[in-house]
Amino acid sequence: MPDSSDPEIGAPRPAPEHVRVPLGIERSLGAAAMGLICVISLGNVVVRYATDVSFAFTEEFSVFLLVFMTFVGASLAFATDEHLRIVFFRNRFGRTGRLLCDLLAILASFGMFALVLWYGGLLSWDEYRFEETSPGLGYPTWIYTVWMPLLCVAILLRILGRLVALLRGRRREPEAGRS
Repeated sequence: MPDSSDPEIGAPRPAPEHVRVPLGIERSLGAAAMGLICVISLGNVVVRYATDVSFAFTEEFSVFLLVFMTFVGASLAFATDEHLRIVFFRNRFGRTGRLLCDLLAILASFGMFALVLWYGGLLSWDEYRFEETSPGLGYPTWIYTVWMPLLCVAILLRILGRLVALLRGRRREPEAGRS
């Protein structure tokens, strides 16, 4: 019988040693968002099939939950060092070259999410200040966009954790077939 910690079975991998904040936070939030998307979509399909009426307004919630789940997943991916990367050239370098490539990737990721934090914060503030409302439900749009800068803070903290682990020499080499 296979071991339950085998990634082939689908069990989550244990947290890397550098992770201080439990990964269960991101895993639970992502699972909750996915579950809500499934419930909303299923409800929309059932109602449309039974009554020929569409709950089109639910699209606002589904899109928000999908973006939320994406940011939570990015945070988890950086925490576990399983974010997407192309290692074709990186793997052809020696230890120092790989370290520099990893450092460059982490710094580029940090810069990109810092920009998303800044501009997402400006967007949320403008939507709040100008009292913009959503077209389907008429809710204030800032309640959807305020999560972008908040989750960027979590992602940036996870990236900093990866940077500290990299600089201290605690890092996982990406597997050739997975990256």
